[in-house]
Parts: sequence; C-alpha cells; structure tokens
Amino acid sequence: MKEPLRDVRSYRLPEEVVVPLLNGLPEVAVQTIAAITMEVPAYAEAFAGELGHKIERAVQAALGTFFKLVSRPGGDPGTPLQAALDGAYALGRGEARSGRSLDALLAAYRVGARVSWRELAAISVGTGQPAAIIADFAELVFAYIDELSAASVAGHADELAASGRIRLRHLQELAQMLVAGEPPHVVQAAAEQAEWTPPQTLTAIILPERAARWVIDLLDPRTLHLVDAVPELPGMTVLLVPDPQGTSRPLLFRLLTGHSATIGPARPWMEAKSSVDRVIRVHELCRPGGGGVVDTEDHLASVVVTADPSALADLRARALAPLAGERGASGAKLVETLRSWLLHHGRREDVAADLFVHPQTVRYRMARLRELYGERLKDPEWVLALTIALAVPES
Repeated sequence: MKEPLRDVRSYRLPEEVVVPLLNGLPEVAVQTIAAITMEVPAYAEAFAGELGHKIERAVQAALGTFFKLVSRPGGDPGTPLQAALDGAYALGRGEARSGRSLDALLAAYRVGARVSWRELAAISVGTGQPAAIIADFAELVFAYIDELSAASVAGHADELAASGRIRLRHLQELAQMLVAGEPPHVVQAAAEQAEWTPPQTLTAIILPERAARWVIDLLDPRTLHLVDAVPELPGMTVLLVPDPQGTSRPLLFRLLTGHSATIGPARPWMEAKSSVDRVIRVHELCRPGGGGVVDTEDHLASVVVTADPSALADLRARALAPLAGERGASGAKLVETLRSWLLHHGRREDVAADLFVHPQTVRYRMARLRELYGERLKDPEWVLALTIALAVPES
C-alpha cells in the first residue's frame, strides 16, 4: 500500500537549504508558467500578456508560503498554510467562472508540480545538498501541491454547484414568465440573465413528474422545466421543448411512449403560453392514462367546442329540449342515436354499426326523433346546433 504523503506542517528544513531555493523562486515561477502554457492548451491564451505575469507572482507567493512554513522555528505556532489554501480555493472558483474545466486545472497542477520540483531540485543539487534531504524535500513539495490542488478542486466544484443553482433559478423564473405571458422585453432580459439561447419555437408537454426527470435528459439542453405549473394536477409537470416540429416531433412521441403525456402545438418561443394553455386544456379533456401519448392537434374540435362550458351547456339544453319528455334509458338511447346520425350524415347502416344495433332499431329511433323534432332536423341552423351540442359527450 502506498504510504500517505507527509504532513508539510510538521516538517522543518534547515535555513541553508531554504535560502538558495527562495532566491531561485522568480526563475522557477517563469519556467513553471512556460511549461503550463505549452502543455495545457486551455491556458495558452489565458496566461498571455499581463495575466501571465500575475500568475507568475502567484506561483512565487505559493512556493514562498511553502518555504516559510517549512523553515519557521520549531516553537513558532503560526501557520501560513491556510492563507495559501484559501488562495487555491479562490483560484478553483475563478477557473470555474472562467469556463475552464477541472481537467485543465488538474493538468496545470500536475505540470506545475513536475516543473517546479525539477527546478528546485536542480538548485538543491547545485548547492551540494545530500540526497536524503533532497528526497525529503521532494515529498514535502508534492504534499504541499497536493493540498493546494485539493483546495482548488473544492473551489471549482463549489462554484459550479453555486452557479448551477443560480442558473437553475433563473431558468425557472424565465419559464414562469413565459407561462405568465410577461411582456417580450421582460422575457428577453430574463433569457439573457439565464444565459439561455432562445429557439425558434417551444412546444409544451404535460406528463408525470417522475417521467419528466427521465425524459428531460434526452431532450434539447435548452428544455425548460416548469415545476408545479398546474396546481390542480398534482404530480404532473410541464416541459417546454425547443423546436420539436418536423422530423423531430415523431421522435418526441417515441421518447414519450409508455408515459401518460400530452404534447401541445409548437409556438414562437415568446408565445409559449399558448402551447401551455392548449396542452393543459386537452389533458383535462382527455386525461390520458396507461402510458398513452395524446397529441393536442387531434383534439382541436373538442377544444373549440368546450371553450365556453356555460355556453355549451345552454346550447345543449336548447338543442335537446324536444327530448325533455323522454325518460331514463330511452332518452339516453335517442341522444346517442341522434349524435351518430349527425356524425354519419344519416347513413343508417353506418349508424347501426357504430351503435352495435340492428338497422331496424336505428329506423325506429329516428322515427321517434322526427316526431319530436319535426322539420327542425332538416333546418341547417338546427343541425349545426345539434352537431355542436352533441360533439362532446356530456360528462
């Protein structure tokens, strides 16, 4: 088993070892930065110009802190290590904000450790230090840089987590503004704050929250997730998916297979509220279950007919008034037959097949309906009213 690196806080180096190393720090820093710039492409441009000089000074300061730590008197309780660790932590956060990856940061540490040790070892050898001291010194250098590296990794991770939470909150605010129909300039500002690139269109999908968590990873990364968008439908959530029209819309249906989902129409992204309103309305009408996927485009007539429920109820009451005297099952069968007769344009055989009855039964029922309605069944206005009134079965 590999032994852990020695704790740099507990070790001391003689002054005659440390002084030449301190004197050589400026050149060590120059060589270290040059190597990182050459071997880690992500830093080639970042270290150019004035920034490169600042980084050189930072390297000198970090190594200087190390030498102060290992050369202080044994009775000195002071420890400058925390300041160096805080600096490394801040470096990690800054690298995350700059968009550089953790891989680039760790590569820079590896190169920096190798080159700085090579240069420092050359100084020690040049001053005639014994091999045992140089070996101890190597272990201390790598232990120190390992601690700095760990602090930077923590800073990098914390910054990504913090910025991720902040961006997630901004994306939530953007989605809520879109659904609320906020003015375009307000929504545009929210999109910029969230660093969200607007698509041409957005399509609303309503589905169970557990399904949304699985599906969203397979969709465009710009997909917006509306949490608790429909309070009256607990457990359901709404996704706003960028540009799924055309060939990608069938793919969306395939991804949702096995989930109880409703897919709305594509709308210009600023008009996403229209798609959300439609998908919620159709979901309430159809209540898909058992893993069915519903396309709102297949239910436009129902949406139109039920747009004003009270008006539909009044129309239905007026249109069915002639049947008011019919009782129970008899009245229900007449309503059922009248609806089928309207939908099949009076074709008796088709009505019989639709209702699973004999054509003679259809003939009998229609005779009764003609008694009740009279010439109104020939009046286009009445036929239209009856068609609308009976277009959606009464719930």
